[in-house]
Amino acid sequence: MPESGVPPAAMPSVLASPVRIKFWGTRGSIAVPGSGTLRFGGNTTCVEVRADGEMIVLDAGSGIRPLGVALDNEFGTQPIKLSLLITHAHWDHIQGLPFFRPAYNQKNEIRILGFDGACATFSEILAEPMKAPFFPIAMRELSGKIDISRLSEMTFSLGKVQVHAIFVNHPGVCAGYRLFTSAGSIAFLPDHEPYEFFLHSARGNKMSPEQAKKTAADGHETLVQFLHGSDILILDAQYTDEEYQRHIGWGHASVSSAVALALDAEVHRLLLFHHDPGHDDQMVDKMLESARALVAKSGQSMEVEAAQEGAEILLEAKIAVA
Repeated sequence: MPESGVPPAAMPSVLASPVRIKFWGTRGSIAVPGSGTLRFGGNTTCVEVRADGEMIVLDAGSGIRPLGVALDNEFGTQPIKLSLLITHAHWDHIQGLPFFRPAYNQKNEIRILGFDGACATFSEILAEPMKAPFFPIAMRELSGKIDISRLSEMTFSLGKVQVHAIFVNHPGVCAGYRLFTSAGSIAFLPDHEPYEFFLHSARGNKMSPEQAKKTAADGHETLVQFLHGSDILILDAQYTDEEYQRHIGWGHASVSSAVALALDAEVHRLLLFHHDPGHDDQMVDKMLESARALVAKSGQSMEVEAAQEGAEILLEAKIAVA
């Protein structure tokens, strides 16, 4: 019997450590450093999640470079082990990988996971930007232990973290992920256009009005079910409503459609993400204000923030561990 005198079966459970989310890149399309983007950041997509003993990085935009520097400083001579989940191969989601310092250390283990693209395998996609004459060091020459894993299943595990994937509405092959942790679930959909675009797009014109309407409704409902009840949703909200009308079919969402999706899915906390490179901090502030007004008008309870480079979110554990 333990010194406390309490039988083992009655011993109180110990909660897992808090889950930490840190934003290293919040911008879409192209990096825009400068005085106008100091608060929300200029680096492209990269988010770090530490959960249940796992280090998981979401996308490898230019924000992965400062992440790599920070990890080197934190771990020193100790090995780094992490998993990198890639949503898709557009440049703003992989451009930082050749500059990720931990990939050049033979002690480190980096597993890179993603789906094949429409015209190339996942391995080919990652290797292409590092081929001559574009870059002096080839992917195969990286000294770190790099394991490139092609995803074929929509549900898989990274240690104790369960990951669900879904294909979203974006040009080419693009996935969204939902991580299930001891502190709740984190959904990451950095690039997604509402399925309603079928009602007024070239692809929609190939269908009857009834088919287009059904396709849009079915796609939306599938995504709502995938996201339902997420504790955190990091979601594409690149455009204002006015801007979206000029960018139908580009694969990105407006603030109002992002809020509508999150409300339909009864998400607890929405992070507006993939900020347009043409939007300065003041513009993002206005879009955040608009999003909060839409939530207030709905009468539902949902927190809304705009993702800020360098910001951290801590989620307290809900599930006890032995």
